[in-house]
Amino acid sequence: MFGPFSKRLQDYLAERKRRRARLVTKDGHCNIEYGNIKYSKHFAFLADYWTTFVEIRWRFVLLVFIATFTLSWFIFGLLWYWIARSNGDLTWQEPPEDHAPCVDNVVGLTTAFLYSLETQTTIGYGGRALTPVCPGAVALIIIQSLLGAVINCFMCGIILSKISSPKKRAKTISFSDMAVISPKNGALCLSIRVANLRKTLMIGSQIYGKLLRTTHTADGETIIMDQVNIEFMVDAGKDNLFFVCPLTLRHVICKGSPFFEMAVDTLHKQEFELVVFLDCTAESTSSSCQVRTSFIPQEIMWGYNFLPIISRSKEGKYRVDFSNFSKVVPVATAHCAYCFHNIKGHHHHSKDGLDNQGFEVIDIHDPASITKM
Repeated sequence: MFGPFSKRLQDYLAERKRRRARLVTKDGHCNIEYGNIKYSKHFAFLADYWTTFVEIRWRFVLLVFIATFTLSWFIFGLLWYWIARSNGDLTWQEPPEDHAPCVDNVVGLTTAFLYSLETQTTIGYGGRALTPVCPGAVALIIIQSLLGAVINCFMCGIILSKISSPKKRAKTISFSDMAVISPKNGALCLSIRVANLRKTLMIGSQIYGKLLRTTHTADGETIIMDQVNIEFMVDAGKDNLFFVCPLTLRHVICKGSPFFEMAVDTLHKQEFELVVFLDCTAESTSSSCQVRTSFIPQEIMWGYNFLPIISRSKEGKYRVDFSNFSKVVPVATAHCAYCFHNIKGHHHHSKDGLDNQGFEVIDIHDPASITKM
């Protein structure tokens, strides 16, 4: 009775453990925290206040936006109230009929606050206006106008920077959920698919990867998060990619590759994380951005290949079918990289590949009829 429920619970806990163990999440966020930072170092964040404000969450930006303007209006309202009180303009001071006020119709704290708001926002309804009677009031309106302009520029710059952040552009660049290992052009390759969901190009695109794992040196030292370079390329090379359509990135599993010692039955027993980086520049805004994702051993499928997604219509237009973006098909693949390179006849050992639950697989009887270029 409780068998299926217990299995689902175990699967959920195992998946949650894998997510906590990630350094980089699938959407590119780094899962790391800093501790025991000296209290004096926190002032460095205040010194670099621009970066601090740009990086904080929107809820805090809006809170600072509202608090900054409201507080400045209130402080200058108190100053206007003080000037009116010093000149005897307030109602409770009972000024004479021929009295010349510093500011017309500022007769209390509320009207002083309203005049401060109208001055700083340049509304000027006309009911309250400055008179030339008080030189201090003239100096105060100059100071408030200049300070209000500075606050406007700063807050507008913060909001504009957050809206145009390169991180937002990275949201429209998508990686495949899984990586696959299969033969390609006479070599055993680990392949990942990436797509730009916008029609505007990403220029100067460069792709590379890092394999993160815990290693033990001969001296007995344990290196946590040891980084190994992973070279990726497409058919046209690895630099300055023409990112006009989805690309399949390939890492050739040669003798110098860290994947060379792995096999179909040992891959999912390994403990590592493959982090893939895409550095590019948006053509429309000229802003640089970096897109990241990661793959753990359970997200790498041995013996599968991605389904083609680019076709050409009868009208001569190229078409990208994103419904097939993460679909794969089994292909004949050697069960280990060593067999592929050294044992004759083992290049096409397995036709079924390594199954991975939760990833959609379809059968293709005639692949050539699906994509015609």
